[in-house]
Amino acid sequence: MDNPHSETIDLRSDTVTAPDRRMRNAMAHAVVGDNVLDADPTMAELERTVASLLGLPAALWMPSGTMANLVAMMLHLRRGDAFLAPRDVHILVDELGTAASFAGGMPMPLAHDAGPGRPSPASVRAICPPRRADYNELDVTLLCLENTHNAAGGAVMPPAEQAELTDVARECGLRVHLDGARLWNAAVALGVPPAALTGGVDSVQVCLSKGLGAPVGSVLAGSEDFIRRARRARQMLGGGVRQGGILAAAGLVALDRIEQLAEDHEKARRLASGLAELGWQVNQPETNIVLAEVPDATSAIARLSRYGVLASEIAGRLRFVTHRDVSLPAVDDALARIKTWLHADESMVLCRKSELYQVKG
Repeated sequence: MDNPHSETIDLRSDTVTAPDRRMRNAMAHAVVGDNVLDADPTMAELERTVASLLGLPAALWMPSGTMANLVAMMLHLRRGDAFLAPRDVHILVDELGTAASFAGGMPMPLAHDAGPGRPSPASVRAICPPRRADYNELDVTLLCLENTHNAAGGAVMPPAEQAELTDVARECGLRVHLDGARLWNAAVALGVPPAALTGGVDSVQVCLSKGLGAPVGSVLAGSEDFIRRARRARQMLGGGVRQGGILAAAGLVALDRIEQLAEDHEKARRLASGLAELGWQVNQPETNIVLAEVPDATSAIARLSRYGVLASEIAGRLRFVTHRDVSLPAVDDALARIKTWLHADESMVLCRKSELYQVKG
């Protein structure tokens, strides 16, 4: 059947947000310069602001989080080095193998044995025994963390747990990179400043286009020397922009909206609760990502779209991401549409015992 609803409710990602009038006005009136030749004043302001928020000495704007993560890997790894990362983090599964292809790193996934998206210090220590003199022994040099953990349903890593991991990393002689694409969400969920979540790391990247409404951009932060080298690596990858202040202006407006992410978390809880009432097995969201267990995510996504509800798939599960462009009433509307679909679609049967919707045929 065709979509009977006039408006689509897009819950595929918090990257689908569009710049509002205030952000567009800031972009239109941004003071700019050539950010490759010398400097762009608005870009410089954004980088100083993010560095301050993260409690790190310096920062550098990047066109994307993938490029920011890649630059960090290029600087932290030598070709052939191994790096540790929790299973299913973005660097491992959503960046097309750039860590191996361009940074030359060999990934070693860690189990989530301390909770959703969180490895234990023991699992890190087990892979990093005292180094021997064997010339053919694999050299593990980096630990990559992700906060929040996307594939684990936006799971948050508290500062104390992260400190334990970074302490073990230091004992093992590892550097630490934090993929903080949704670090702002973690900070809001925990009620702590973003800088509380960067302790013990050598570098961190944060996104401006996830949840905060900017059309593009991430920021990589670290030491002054790290950022100096990162600027050269960015240029090598073609990431240098000229009048970047137009984009940086959007980022500055986005940073004013960090506290508003709490509203997205409330929407996610409303959505998860409603789906659970319909019999779906879902996570209890800590931030803005809801995961639902279904036997066939591809089929479910196609069926949902007929009712004007867009979702995505991650690790075999349906993923719904709430954001500033979907209101609480829209979340309720989405739940109503899903209920209508379930009642109308005879190929679906509710197994209340297991709280799973299963597709017949």
